Amino acid sequence: MRKVYTAEQIINKLREAEILLHGGASIVVMTKKIGVSDVTYYRWRKEYGGMSIDQAHRLKELEQENSRLKRLVADLSLDNAILKEAVRGNS
Repeated sequence: MRKVYTAEQIINKLREAEILLHGGASIVVMTKKIGVSDVTYYRWRKEYGGMSIDQAHRLKELEQENSRLKRLVADLSLDNAILKEAVRGNS
C-alpha cells in the first residue's frame, strides 16, 4: 500500500537517513529503518535534499501557484485564439 508523506515527514526521514548513513549503516539497512524503498529515498533526496521545512513549504506553494498560472495562461490563450478566429470569420 502506498503512503503519502508530507514535506515535513520527508525532510525528517531524510535527516534520519543521513544520521544512519553517517553512523555507518548501508543504504539497504537505512532504507528499511526509515521505511521506504531505495528509489524513494533517492527521489526524495533529489527533490528535498538540503531543504528546511520552511523551504519545502515555500516550494509547494510556488508549485501550486505555478500550476494555477499555467492554467490561466492556457485559458487566456484559448480565448485569444477563439477571438482571432471570430475576427477572421467576420472579415
